[in-house]
Amino acid sequence: MLDAEIRDADLLAEMEAARGGAGFEFKVLGLKARQRDRDRLGSLGRDARRRAIIQRELEDAAATREDMRHIHSVLAICGLPYKRLPPDVRDFERKQGNMALDVSAGFLRDTNGNKRLQPVPFGPKARLILMHLCSEAIRQKSATIDIAETFTGFVRDLGFPDSGGKKGPLTAFKEQINALSACTMRMSVWTGERVRTRTITPIEEIDLWLAANPSQRSLWPSTVTFSPAMFESLKRHALPVNVKAVRAFAGSARKLDLYFWLGYRMHNIAKETIVPWTSLAEQFGEGYARDRAFKADFDQALKDIKDVFPKLPVKLDESGIRLCPADFELLALPAPRKK
Repeated sequence: MLDAEIRDADLLAEMEAARGGAGFEFKVLGLKARQRDRDRLGSLGRDARRRAIIQRELEDAAATREDMRHIHSVLAICGLPYKRLPPDVRDFERKQGNMALDVSAGFLRDTNGNKRLQPVPFGPKARLILMHLCSEAIRQKSATIDIAETFTGFVRDLGFPDSGGKKGPLTAFKEQINALSACTMRMSVWTGERVRTRTITPIEEIDLWLAANPSQRSLWPSTVTFSPAMFESLKRHALPVNVKAVRAFAGSARKLDLYFWLGYRMHNIAKETIVPWTSLAEQFGEGYARDRAFKADFDQALKDIKDVFPKLPVKLDESGIRLCPADFELLALPAPRKK
């Protein structure tokens, strides 16, 4: 039968509404194609399905300024740890080329004045929070960011349920804002003859209620204030990203780093550039003891990126990763405003 492949109730309703009208057979063919597409998406795993849906969204509609978010470009080059560090490890470093990011964990005091040690910020949620705070600082044009009204929507927009509780996403996000509030970062660049280091506390002030009982979750702050050094640096070095693409990789710190890094590198080269495997391992190889395992996982991560950006001019070979310049359209960003 002409309509035997159509099963979903809404598609069947469309078919019945069109029955007897002009072009009915062509309508049915279109409905069959939509059913096959739904079946294909339904056969994919959760993450692959999300990437496929977002790729189509990016393909069907040009990016707008509402899709654009920002993150500090240094964090696109030198990222935070991928996983929670052991409790006794209070410092972390990430080197890339002639740059390094050193992060030292700190502490906060609870409502009774007791010290509460915080971990080194880590994982995808720390990166997503930094992106949200950087984006709001750029949008609000202020170092002091009013976030009480935007945080829950931000969590929901990235595909996380806005539930609390001991293991809820909100609690995990709040752990990372506490860690970011307490940490100190040192950004260093060297030339072989001299080195320049800037030490910053990313968040200078936070209006935070930190529960005295460790089993209680702290409330999300209403305002966050970047340090002057962080805010001034952000205004000069804000890297634009597409929030839809971020949503596709929100569950993986490594893929977020790779997406941010590709956006930074491919927008700042004039010709094909090869980044060798040794540099890629330095940047993304945390946690790997064997090169073969790292290369296999990196290859898969890049394929996942290209699921969302199939036209991205990037490929892997024995020498490393080959990057070609990519304009704003290939990176799913709106055209820059003319100054």
